[in-house]
Amino acid sequence: MSFTTVGHCGNDHAAWLKSIEFYEGEFDILKARLLEIAGKNSGTEVSQQVEHFQNQFIVQRNNIDVLKQHIHEHDGKVSKEALAHSGKMDTAFVHQHQDLKEEFDSKEKVINGLRHEFNQFLSKWM
Repeated sequence: MSFTTVGHCGNDHAAWLKSIEFYEGEFDILKARLLEIAGKNSGTEVSQQVEHFQNQFIVQRNNIDVLKQHIHEHDGKVSKEALAHSGKMDTAFVHQHQDLKEEFDSKEKVINGLRHEFNQFLSKWM
């Protein structure tokens, strides 16, 4: 078994969770704006786009919840490993951490794309 230090994992976990907290708040704001548009515009085109964004906000919130759970699980595993091995962890956790980073980056890219798409929608209908 090969070991490495755990230092970077804790910092990444905290940063990811802070970003997730920001995106959760952002979705609350976007949802309020969407309801505002839906209340002012009743056309078919707007209704279809409102439904699209409502669905996407639900899907992305669910994705965020799953990601948050994965981060907490990994953080717990790394913490236990560090306690058991004097601040070190099995290098297998580094690979898991990299996979988690890729998952976070992927979700963040999708969320940012959705925010951009929504802002274009806002500029058209506000």
